[in-house]
Amino acid sequence: MLPDWLLADPDNLARTVVVGIGSYAALVAMLRLTGKRTLAQMNAFDFIVTVAMGSTLAAIFVQPNVSFVEGVLALGLLLGLQFVVTFATVRSRAMLRLVKNEPKLLLYQGRMLDEALKTERVSPEEVHQAIRSKGRSSVDEVHAVVLETDGTFSVIADAPAGRPTALQGLARPDQDG
Repeated sequence: MLPDWLLADPDNLARTVVVGIGSYAALVAMLRLTGKRTLAQMNAFDFIVTVAMGSTLAAIFVQPNVSFVEGVLALGLLLGLQFVVTFATVRSRAMLRLVKNEPKLLLYQGRMLDEALKTERVSPEEVHQAIRSKGRSSVDEVHAVVLETDGTFSVIADAPAGRPTALQGLARPDQDG
């Protein structure tokens, strides 16, 4: 005989299956409607929304006191807010700054930028690891390392002289101001 804590009420099991399938289908449909940007892991804000969606979906599945309609409404509200915020960030520089971190230059022309490392709480060892992961054996082989808005490191091997680079818009030590 199985202990009571291991057994489940057949009605609850049926509810979990029916509501789970329905809420999953509703989430997939809403994600298709809101577009690819909804699930993009571009910054901390997007990550928080993604975690909240997962938590909401889990609550719909296993909490009998959360109705299917309430759960789908909550998912829709999260996705709707995500859509509004991303729509606003593309059109408003102020909103973009409010929601999204700026990329930060950590190494430039072979030199670690100590103040940037401190501000971003990144160790030189982490920068070295990023350089090694890109197959570079020396800091001298790297033009720049950038901490991106999503927390990843971009390693830029070289910068063609006199041509625009991907570093445009980033504060660099060789620039005034």
